[in-house]
Amino acid sequence: MIWILGTFQTSPSFDIKAIVGLIPIYLYLQKLSSRAYLLLNNHILKSLLEVRPSLNIGPHWFSLDSLPPYQQLIIKGFVVNMDNRFNEVFPAFEPLNKEFSPGSRIIDSFSNHFLFHLFKKSSNKTFKTCLHLLNNLMISSSLDSSHILMVTNTSIKNNAATSITYIHICDKAVTKTIHHTVNVLTTETKLFTIRCGINQATSILGISKIVVITDLLHAAWRIFDSSLHPHQIHTASILNELRRFFIKNYNNSIEFWKCPSWCNWSLHKAVDTETKQFHPQPLYPCKLSWDFSKKNKCDNILSSWKMTFQALDLKGHHFLDFCNEYNNPLEPIYAKGSSWLKYFGHSNSLCVRAIRVIVNHAPIGKYRLRFFPWKDFSCPCGSYPSESRHHILHECRRFNAYWNLRRDSISHFVLFLEFNSSAFSFRDAIT
Repeated sequence: MIWILGTFQTSPSFDIKAIVGLIPIYLYLQKLSSRAYLLLNNHILKSLLEVRPSLNIGPHWFSLDSLPPYQQLIIKGFVVNMDNRFNEVFPAFEPLNKEFSPGSRIIDSFSNHFLFHLFKKSSNKTFKTCLHLLNNLMISSSLDSSHILMVTNTSIKNNAATSITYIHICDKAVTKTIHHTVNVLTTETKLFTIRCGINQATSILGISKIVVITDLLHAAWRIFDSSLHPHQIHTASILNELRRFFIKNYNNSIEFWKCPSWCNWSLHKAVDTETKQFHPQPLYPCKLSWDFSKKNKCDNILSSWKMTFQALDLKGHHFLDFCNEYNNPLEPIYAKGSSWLKYFGHSNSLCVRAIRVIVNHAPIGKYRLRFFPWKDFSCPCGSYPSESRHHILHECRRFNAYWNLRRDSISHFVLFLEFNSSAFSFRDAIT
């Protein structure tokens, strides 16, 4: 990593890993341990855990139940934590369900029976077109008793979710369902709402077309996703209902329409307003969804990394702190790139010089004074006895192509390096 980034061998590795977004290995192992629920029931690792009748597997000689108490106490690692997580998370995966097998999937047999309609907020014209199409859809559905218009919405407050589904036939709401749950994320809540609505809609006689209105269309796309994901228990149920619905009559179909909140369409706005009026109180203890548990675990790992980076001062005494454009200090993250690299990662030479400056291991006088004291460490400008990082950034006359007092801002710092291409580079160093 040090060779790739062009930094010195003496550069602090903990600092560099934070800059490039590489999480410490012990935290990464904790993150991996949370994925054990993806394993099949007959996996050898699950036999090492606590015996559960639902898994239909026998105990292993070295399973946790077989170990004496004193050995269980001295076990260090993530097997025990993994076992505890099984007690906290309710199952959500069905990788061997026939609905996800190639050749048996609903997209292989009934690919022309479902349709998606997507709107993007790009202009006022798009907004008017969206309203016009939704109004026409409502009118056409009200004139045909074989069409169902299903409007869904969800709201999550303080980890408590509320979902409401209205089923309209001939411009009348014939069914209304309300569900409450806790410790789930938005995508799973939306899928569960669609699952309950489709279950009710397919049970009504004489229905040939189901139109689902939702503000989160990518949750509906998950229904036809045959890859491994934590919502399979819902998608398998929905696919089973749709398969029976399509087999009943080859002309039966289902459409998914996106109705964004900014559209303020009458039927969806009414459901959205009603959903937000609920304030359910969770009853403890309660289990977590896999997605929610994974998010909590990742948030805790990231918080632990940030705390270790700041409070324990492992980033080093010479680490140069910066603020972003919102005056918030940059902190280490591992998702969606790094907090630092997004500002200078587009250029290799710029990235090398920036990292050298941040960790204060650059070819300047201060570095030579620390590691090669027999070499000249004065600044070539002649006005400073020791060429330091602070002197180059704020005082040196050689680098005045760009000047701004806000050198604590990462954006202004990068501009300084771009306008002064020789700063903190070897071609400027005294050899």
